[in-house]
Amino acid sequence: MQDIATWLAKHHCDGINLGIKELIHYQSKTSLINLTPRKAVQAKLAGAYLAKTKGRGMEFDEARHYQPGDDIRAIDWRVTARTGKTHTKLYREEKERPVFVLTDLSSSMQFGTQLLFKSVQAAHLTSLIAWSARKRGDRIGGLVFNQDQHIECKPFTRQKAVLSLLNSMIKVQQQAKTANSVQVTLADACARLRRLAHPGSLIFILSDFSQLNDVSQQHIAQLSKHCEVIAYPISDPFEHQLPKVKVSQRVCLTDGQNRQQILLGEKETEQQYSDQHQTHFEYIKRTLKQCKAQVIEISAGLPLSTQLDPFSGARR
Repeated sequence: MQDIATWLAKHHCDGINLGIKELIHYQSKTSLINLTPRKAVQAKLAGAYLAKTKGRGMEFDEARHYQPGDDIRAIDWRVTARTGKTHTKLYREEKERPVFVLTDLSSSMQFGTQLLFKSVQAAHLTSLIAWSARKRGDRIGGLVFNQDQHIECKPFTRQKAVLSLLNSMIKVQQQAKTANSVQVTLADACARLRRLAHPGSLIFILSDFSQLNDVSQQHIAQLSKHCEVIAYPISDPFEHQLPKVKVSQRVCLTDGQNRQQILLGEKETEQQYSDQHQTHFEYIKRTLKQCKAQVIEISAGLPLSTQLDPFSGARR
């Protein structure tokens, strides 16, 4: 990868704080992500996506025998003349598909060792999704939260909706704190999202899922029943493997409240650390898949452009 300082300067970013310039930058990167529906659109309001249901629309589906109650304006006179029996044209309905993004900026996301904080990477990905949705004409809404607050952004199609979501992330990131007692949890945010998102929506959940539990799992599973859910577990390379050192050394670690020591350069410690964290991340992926969510891993140590495949939405 190119020099980190050069990349950060080019993207108007310091890797820790959020600014509007770095988020607007992704307006020109919408080709990185594919928002094509993978599930049948179930929304009730009219829009730009073909649904399985038949009714009034622009896309012809089939002609069938006329039934009492059919609109006589939909009679297919050519088929009727050819068969001698009255036939009606059926069309595919067009439905809308609002896009919602749940962005976790809580204290566990305020961590990064190579390129960006996990929270900053989540904000970059949220920005990319929002600009891509606006380009497609989808309504975009979201919910941004940390352990102390949450901000709800109702879905709209205008550019104002995107900028509202971006400014909400900047506000929450600037007010991020480290606290022992978690007040707003992932489960709380998912519960609020269930009230915001209507059936047929496309939902993105961006988090490290450190707070994933039975309650949040139930909420995500309920969302998946009526919406398409894509989960992006965001992690830092340090969380997968301890850094390599030439000489063994003991270092101090802190989360802002608690302190402990760890020995670097010792193979047994490195293997134990790697195995424990691998088990944790496998649990997260397995749980999300059980909730019928599509799971795409994202690293905070690499630019999004090297991780996203616009055709599959997955890693290259």
